[in-house]
Amino acid sequence: MTTLAPPPAPPAQDGGRRHHAAPTAGGGLAARARRLFTGAPEDPSWARPVLWAVLVLATALYAWNLSSVTGNTFYNAAVYSGTESWKAFFFGALDSGSFITVDKPPFALWVMGLSARLFGYGAWQLALPMVAVGAGSVALLYRMVKRDFGPVAGTVAALALALTPITVAITRDTNPDPVLVFLMLLGAAALMKAVRTGRLLPLVWSGVAIGFAFNTKMMQAYVVLPAFFLVYLWAARGGLGRRVRNLAVGTLALIVSSAWWMVVVDLIPASARPYIGGSTDNTVWDLVIGYNGFGRILGASSSVGSQGNGASFGGDAGLYRMFNEIMGGQISWLIPFALIALVGGLVLRGRAPRTDAKRAALLLWGGWFVLHHLTFALAEGTFHPYYVTAMAPGIAALAGIGSVMLYRAFVEGPAARWSWVLPLAVAASTVWAVVLLQRVSGSGTLYTVAEVVAGIAGAAAVIGLLVGRFTGRQRLVGVAALAAVVALLAGPAAYSVSAATTASTNGTNPTAGPNTGGGMGGGMGGGRRPSGDAPSGTGSSTGQSTGQPPSGAPSSSGTSSESDTGRTAGGMGGGTEVSSEMITYLKKNQDGATWLVAVATDQTASSIILESGQPVISMGGWSGSDDAMTLAKLKSLVKSGKLHYIVIGDSGQSSSNSEISTWVRKNGTAVGDYSGLYRLDASDVG
Repeated sequence: MTTLAPPPAPPAQDGGRRHHAAPTAGGGLAARARRLFTGAPEDPSWARPVLWAVLVLATALYAWNLSSVTGNTFYNAAVYSGTESWKAFFFGALDSGSFITVDKPPFALWVMGLSARLFGYGAWQLALPMVAVGAGSVALLYRMVKRDFGPVAGTVAALALALTPITVAITRDTNPDPVLVFLMLLGAAALMKAVRTGRLLPLVWSGVAIGFAFNTKMMQAYVVLPAFFLVYLWAARGGLGRRVRNLAVGTLALIVSSAWWMVVVDLIPASARPYIGGSTDNTVWDLVIGYNGFGRILGASSSVGSQGNGASFGGDAGLYRMFNEIMGGQISWLIPFALIALVGGLVLRGRAPRTDAKRAALLLWGGWFVLHHLTFALAEGTFHPYYVTAMAPGIAALAGIGSVMLYRAFVEGPAARWSWVLPLAVAASTVWAVVLLQRVSGSGTLYTVAEVVAGIAGAAAVIGLLVGRFTGRQRLVGVAALAAVVALLAGPAAYSVSAATTASTNGTNPTAGPNTGGGMGGGMGGGRRPSGDAPSGTGSSTGQSTGQPPSGAPSSSGTSSESDTGRTAGGMGGGTEVSSEMITYLKKNQDGATWLVAVATDQTASSIILESGQPVISMGGWSGSDDAMTLAKLKSLVKSGKLHYIVIGDSGQSSSNSEISTWVRKNGTAVGDYSGLYRLDASDVG
């Protein structure tokens, strides 16, 4: 079995690497600043400038024309509410009155909320942290891959991640996934440091990072843990007993970092905190194991609170899901190359020592990719295409690693079989890229050009590699390798440019490239994008109301499926239009109530919050099925003067909602100009 070692560094006089004088002790601030832009002394002269170019490209894709970005109204409203109330900030409440939380833990909301508190509430203020962590993930992946496989591999990996279409789409949104990915990469970087050094502290920091990722999106953060445990137990320095003890301590750090917010919230009496949105029993623990845990994997079940089987979002569950018409163009471009690279890389490192860092890295990134693929492909619960941005680092890292390992095996390997592996990997991914682009033929010139470029460059790459290899023309092999990079990234680049330059109103289910008929159409809950000002009727982000709409305040328009005059409420408010005129009426007649109105779902409530700047009660959470509002609670709010208005309808009612609707119709006063709107006062409560 062949094990290839890296080639020796070329001498300084051949121009391949810079010649540096020995660094002076201590360096200095100026020297460190220069190294930031020029790179380490041992790096090729091109490495750091190319990295900066990739980072500029990533930032441009993520930040281009952000004024056209809607974002997810659901999270936008929660961030806004967090700027109005520190209580809402801590709990991740949808409204500043803290009636109900969003159905995720609040770490990503905290990140966006701190930006909004510092710079004011608006589109770029919410987007800034997402752009930062997106570019940071690209830089971090480069550093990790370069550490073991060199700057070429690091550059290819960074470029592949930057151009992953679904990553571009979701980083331009206000969903929590970019923060999740960055924290998982921090955990991976710390883990690999622990593997290389055998030290405990990096392993502890790895557990802390994954714990914060858990407080961003709960169980999804744990998908990589089997790979983390395997890599450390197998490859870390030190005896088995020491590795087990260190892993136990790291696991303890993971548990504490994961559970602290959940424990604090669940220990607070329910009467003193918001209802936990998405749960069935008003606890974070139920949300962890149910709606955001087994419910996502096993599908709809009243015992876990999951809604729907996800087929309308990302296609039917099955191993082919990542390659179907909805998902294929979002994530699958480099999967054929990555799989061949993983197998080939493990074979090449077959006889390496147990602590070999390169094999450990292959196991980490291979496990990252395989675990995410199986989880997302086989999940029967609610599934959105943008979830798979979490698997993008694994694919990108394997692409970067494979580009170097398979190339070296191709040009240096004594065995004839290695003469075919790299051309096979390039050919497989090129053919798949052409298939994906054929699916959207006719969708625009951009995709036609990408198809032509991918086909021609891929053919040239395969032919050039084989001819160069068997004729000994190394320059031709090098040119063919560059052509292969062009062929494999042309399709993702087209989709990514489309995601960055095409205005989208779908903040709930963002995707890149042409519409393939999946997802939720206009984007339920996509809503209005935040402007540079706070919502109308508010003052600054500190929450001091002026009572006057600021200039440049957002219009009342919602998603592409919503008109300028109203939105449709679900659940108790099903079929009832909540219009801008109604909102104006409610503000005028709020009469000191804490909440402007109570409506059925988070989607409706979040849109009204952002338009009015006032707290709004979502009685049924995201789907309208949460038992956040009971008749007893409603009577208490009305009697205390904290709520005067409620919107009810006829569709989608649970037994609890039906009881509330019956009582409101019997005791409330219908507001004649607005169907479904009722006024309630303390005198109406018997």
